[in-house]
Amino acid sequence: MTSGFQDSPVPEEPLHILEYGEAYRNLTEVKMSHVVLPCHANHCNELSIGQLLKWMDTTACLAAEKHAGSPCVTASVDDINFEHTISVGQVVNIMAKVNRAFNSSMEVGILVSCEDLYSGNTWRVCKAFATFVARPTDSGKVRLHPLVPRTQEEQMEHSIAAERRRMRLVHADIMKDLLSNGTVRRDSICQEFKDSVPAEKTRVESVELVLPPHANHQGDTFGGQIMAWMENVATIAASRLCNAHPTLRAIDMFHFRGPSHVGDRLVLKAIVNNSFKNSMEVGVCAEAYQCGQPQRHINSAFMNFVVLDGDGQPRVLPRIKPEPVNGKRRYLEANARKKIRLDRKYIFSCNQTEVPLSVPWDPSNRVYLSYNNVSALKILAAKRDWVLQYERNKVTLYALEEDQFLSIKVEMTVEMMAEKVFVLLSDLGRRHEWDQHYQKCDLICQVDEDDMIYYVVTPSVVKDSKFQDFVLLASRRRPCDKGDPYVIALRSVTLPTHSATADYTRGEVLCAGFTIWEESDTVTKVSYYNQATPGVLPYISRDIAGLSSSFCTTFTSCRKFLEENKDSTPSAPSEL
Repeated sequence: MTSGFQDSPVPEEPLHILEYGEAYRNLTEVKMSHVVLPCHANHCNELSIGQLLKWMDTTACLAAEKHAGSPCVTASVDDINFEHTISVGQVVNIMAKVNRAFNSSMEVGILVSCEDLYSGNTWRVCKAFATFVARPTDSGKVRLHPLVPRTQEEQMEHSIAAERRRMRLVHADIMKDLLSNGTVRRDSICQEFKDSVPAEKTRVESVELVLPPHANHQGDTFGGQIMAWMENVATIAASRLCNAHPTLRAIDMFHFRGPSHVGDRLVLKAIVNNSFKNSMEVGVCAEAYQCGQPQRHINSAFMNFVVLDGDGQPRVLPRIKPEPVNGKRRYLEANARKKIRLDRKYIFSCNQTEVPLSVPWDPSNRVYLSYNNVSALKILAAKRDWVLQYERNKVTLYALEEDQFLSIKVEMTVEMMAEKVFVLLSDLGRRHEWDQHYQKCDLICQVDEDDMIYYVVTPSVVKDSKFQDFVLLASRRRPCDKGDPYVIALRSVTLPTHSATADYTRGEVLCAGFTIWEESDTVTKVSYYNQATPGVLPYISRDIAGLSSSFCTTFTSCRKFLEENKDSTPSAPSEL
């Protein structure tokens, strides 16, 4: 007699079919699905964000451990924006996989979607990135083996993970700069608001005893559980300001500063730091202690709430009156974080089909502009459907048509060290030596070691038209790890000191630049990318053959320039 299970085998997970027909499955990928029950829901019969955070953290941890082959702990979770709520009876689907492994830490991407079982509709709820660290073993610190991306999406996420890591490391410095350089107005704190609520009224303190059910399989307090408790006290604090049930819209970065264990008393504190017109920021911290021992800071986070009216629109909120000293500091820091969120939202979510494409340059948003500049080039470089258009003198040109955009890729090899190629090509002040289109290229400002702003004049792509001028942000990156390329990314920005004039047609660069790959100690592959803006696309499309010949001539000249200067010592670009 045979078992019924033999007649109903579990279906295999779907495979990715790679470019050459090979079937592939990401070995770090983990999926979790739950039907939302009343016990998971809040007062609105919607999935509690705290419960969702627990599930997300569990899924991501399992993905990290599949790659590490050893226990892992949550180090941080990047900003999360919740796009939709999930109702009782619906299914929440969570997928996590490792995007990139560094030495002992790794980035895990998490995607949350909701599924309605009756209509069959699905929609995205949020996307998040968490950093996990492999726990040391008896033999010492665990060194993770590199992750090899196989699909186009994996290559893109693997490449941009290095940029996100860079952003995490400078996050605290961005806050300090905003508060010290006067970007955040300090006089606003002195304004009196009618019907303002004292911040003290919103203060919440709650203690939780960490029991075995709250611990993970390693005996530490489950990171998702700590985040859920923090969300709970933050919701109470927000409710005390508005006397209503708030909705959590976004969370700024969670950063775990130390572990907690079974038997710890976890003290959770929350207070409304600032309220804006339609939203409020609640600061939350978690501290742990054992009997007779001092408290240890475990985690801090900042949560942003709104209160929705009957039509689902955010209500106007009462203003907050900060406490003296620390309350005023928290008030100003909340203003700074709001500016960071708005800058990121504007820069990252810009619709590329809209004009103008340039983003205003400001010292306070320089880190995010640089990140967006490099990430856009890495995304373009990760695409695979390039079509060969032209080849001459060992210079090849490819094209890629997508929606309203036509992208160009030019490739060549040069017999010299990649570092030297990187230094020479990243100095736009010398580009006129090999590119006849660069009639003028002046350095406006050297922002830092990796970012510079140039003023460039070139002939127009439209015959018999005025010359074009550009204000370009040049962002460069050395390899984050062995096997990564050098990157030089270019995009347009606007500066009040260099506004458009009648003498030139102001041009815009959406995405352009170089990736420089070290093939050996003496051979380097150079790839140049340029994504044409919708305004010039018709002119390029009419003369793709002429454009191909022009690019190949230019980059043959570029190779000659590099080889002639392989032994030179480059000078630092001079400020105007």
